[in-house]
Amino acid sequence: MRARGGGAATPRPEHLAAHARLVKSADADPFVVSTVMRAYLRASLPLQALLVLRGLLPRAPRLLANSFSLSLALQACAASAALASSAATRPLGASLHARAVRSGFAAADLFVRTALVEMYAKSGRAELARAAFDEAPRRDVFLCNVMLAAYVARGEVAEARRVFDGMRDRDLVSWNTMIHGYAVRGDVGMAREIFDATSDRDAFSWSSMISAYAKGRRSKEALELWKVMRAARVAPDCITMVSVLSACSDMGALTIGAEVHRFVESHRVEVDMKLGTALVDMYAKCGDIENSLKVFRAMPVMDVLTWSSMIIGLANHGLGHDALSLFSEMISQGLQPNEITFVGVLMACTHVGLVSDGKKYFSSMTDVHGVVPRVEHYGCMVDLLGRAGHVEEAMQLIRSMPFEPDAIIWRTLLGACRIHKNVEIAEEAMAKLKVLDPLADGHYVLLSNIYAQANSWEGVAEMRKTIKRENIQRVPGRSSIEWENTVHEFVSGDRSHPRIEEIYKMLEEMIGRLIQAGYRPMTSLVLQDIDEQSKKRALAEHSEKLAIAFGLLTTPPGSTLRITKNLRACEELISLVYGRKLIIRDRNRFHHFSEGQCSCKDYW
Repeated sequence: MRARGGGAATPRPEHLAAHARLVKSADADPFVVSTVMRAYLRASLPLQALLVLRGLLPRAPRLLANSFSLSLALQACAASAALASSAATRPLGASLHARAVRSGFAAADLFVRTALVEMYAKSGRAELARAAFDEAPRRDVFLCNVMLAAYVARGEVAEARRVFDGMRDRDLVSWNTMIHGYAVRGDVGMAREIFDATSDRDAFSWSSMISAYAKGRRSKEALELWKVMRAARVAPDCITMVSVLSACSDMGALTIGAEVHRFVESHRVEVDMKLGTALVDMYAKCGDIENSLKVFRAMPVMDVLTWSSMIIGLANHGLGHDALSLFSEMISQGLQPNEITFVGVLMACTHVGLVSDGKKYFSSMTDVHGVVPRVEHYGCMVDLLGRAGHVEEAMQLIRSMPFEPDAIIWRTLLGACRIHKNVEIAEEAMAKLKVLDPLADGHYVLLSNIYAQANSWEGVAEMRKTIKRENIQRVPGRSSIEWENTVHEFVSGDRSHPRIEEIYKMLEEMIGRLIQAGYRPMTSLVLQDIDEQSKKRALAEHSEKLAIAFGLLTTPPGSTLRITKNLRACEELISLVYGRKLIIRDRNRFHHFSEGQCSCKDYW
């Protein structure tokens, strides 16, 4: 609520107490009482303002005879409703509303009318707020903004838009409220439409829009908008930077993420827990685990989410023992782990094959820490047991789960069957997947691979027929690489890149050198009904190979290539043939390739 008239800066609480004593000895002069109430409101002490009024009103009923005092009393009710139980302020609020109607201020005074709308909005009584709004003979921008904010807070964005469209004049608050409303609802398109129509944007406008893109997993657009924001010389706030870092994490955009970090350091932005955790997460998810640890160790205060992000980061990079050591350090400092922490701990055990340790940590969740395992924890255990060859035990664990296993659980078991060539359990898992997620092409590819390993060519043929009969669409492999502050994306067989001729020339050279080094394309993995040569070409034009070819083309010899992709990958020979360190993030973990060896040791 805006202030009426001028006034001094917010007084300290001890001054407010002195003012309150002055009221008791001043025969309840309305001006003095109003001054004290306004001081309490400016100090964010609305309940004290109401206590002053309640103590004096019985012996001085004319305290609320002017619109200024009445609007202050309504503001105090509104602020109290936002801080405490709204039911506590309802009787007084209703009494003040009645007084405003009797005095005529409810209709004649815009400040009183706005205070009424705000009071009902903040106490959760939208219907009364709307009634007070509709009855206003005049509606200025501020009154409309109060109503907009009330609707957005309740998630009624369509109602807010109705008010917005009916406004003759709008200020930046009006536009920002609508951007924020659509962003929170997940309607990114409408948020962008309002954003583009806003003529004078501030940091909040940009932050809301970038956040909408980041939360909607439209990370490329979030980063593109970040570039436009920086070009417009708008200083970002911490919320904006957290959203940008989240988008960088999703895209593997290390250069842009590091640029944000440099901005934080050069402008001496305070690194609070949210920003610090976002930096830790960004570096880890972009393949730079060293800088992730560096930021983590430099943070003065860390919460369980910060620790969990670091543990998960180490686990994803195959540093399982380091992740478990960090978990022990966290416990020694008295922090209570949560569900996210244990996902990281169990992932750490999975990626380095620590079966007995994984079982111990899984049991300790309920026995020691009071954390009830969820489906993702059971998924980690199925992955751990399955990868280690305990496929039957993983199946028993699934059957003993206290809830129905989802498609991810069965897909994980199917992956374990591929590693250990267990056709029988693979078929049982596939029967479940056909019910839970029948159109996912990856299930059929996995089972086809299992049949091929077992020389069951009838099974392979049946999978091909099923894919064709059910019209199951293959999810294209997507890979990205960052170069010159831009994320370049590739799809299998892609020919849309502006440097595509050079990329395919490099790809041809790369495949030739790989074949000389012993590479043989596994054409049995291609389920399309095409000839052998076409299968080889399809494998050669996988998205990660296109991204690697682009990286070899554009980066200096000897430099590290960082690739992010949406499917599983392992590309040992590239690092051997070209003498490059290669870091690939697939949907499961990071693979660090050096001299023809992968950090996963084929445990992926």
